[in-house]
Amino acid sequence: MKIYKFLSLFLITITLLPLLSCRNNDDEDLQNVSSGNLQIKFENGFNNLGDIVLNQTTQTSSNGQKHQFSALKYMISNISLIDEKGNEFKYNDNNPDKGAFIVDQADAVAGIVYLNLNEIPKSNYKKIKFGLGISQNAYLLGQNGQAEFWNKAKAKGMSWSWAAGYVFVKLEGKYGTPSADTEFMNHTGNMGNVSANNTPDLYREITLDLPITARVTETITPSIHILADLNQYLSGDTSLTLSAANDMMMGSGPHLVNVTNNLTKMFKVDHVHND
Repeated sequence: MKIYKFLSLFLITITLLPLLSCRNNDDEDLQNVSSGNLQIKFENGFNNLGDIVLNQTTQTSSNGQKHQFSALKYMISNISLIDEKGNEFKYNDNNPDKGAFIVDQADAVAGIVYLNLNEIPKSNYKKIKFGLGISQNAYLLGQNGQAEFWNKAKAKGMSWSWAAGYVFVKLEGKYGTPSADTEFMNHTGNMGNVSANNTPDLYREITLDLPITARVTETITPSIHILADLNQYLSGDTSLTLSAANDMMMGSGPHLVNVTNNLTKMFKVDHVHND
């Protein structure tokens, strides 16, 4: 009997050891998970002229039309980071209160608008993805589900009525040939529930490769420097000319669909700092 008891206890011990070991490893893994911060810099310019100075920098489009901006604003949301192993971290996905930002050239410091993200899992990231505008999934959460960002958007002039929704991109200024002396206003955005209203969805997602990995740790806060080339506005994949027919447009009409598609090509990562 003593031999049987001994063998039983021995077998139980052998069985439990791997379980205890796994539990310890899991605990260690949890303790090893750490997070840090990340900064994204947006620099708006014309690639042949440098940074845009509102009411001053004048560009000539591929169709020979001069234009300058008095207002240059756009929404960034649903930021994702993809690491070397292909894992994707979504930063407050479809949560505008915590994960949406307004890039406003009027707020630029030395030509740069800064977005600061926190609680980013430690990893080496090789791609960044973000939305231009606010997704339908986020909008359909309702006004109460994003009251904080909605109020920010209103204060920045980046909203219509709630039924209409957000202004995704606001471009205002002057244009003309041979000089820029006629005012224009192009405001892009979804018109409420696009499925119910049978209107185009102007929300776009952009994915960019990083030239080197952004190494997020508890002590390193990488900075991803993104250039936005506003030549794409009128001189992108679809060459556009401003006229009395489209210079005062808001919403998601055909001209603004073309503007949106052009602007999705304006972003590129210039460099990454791991400081």
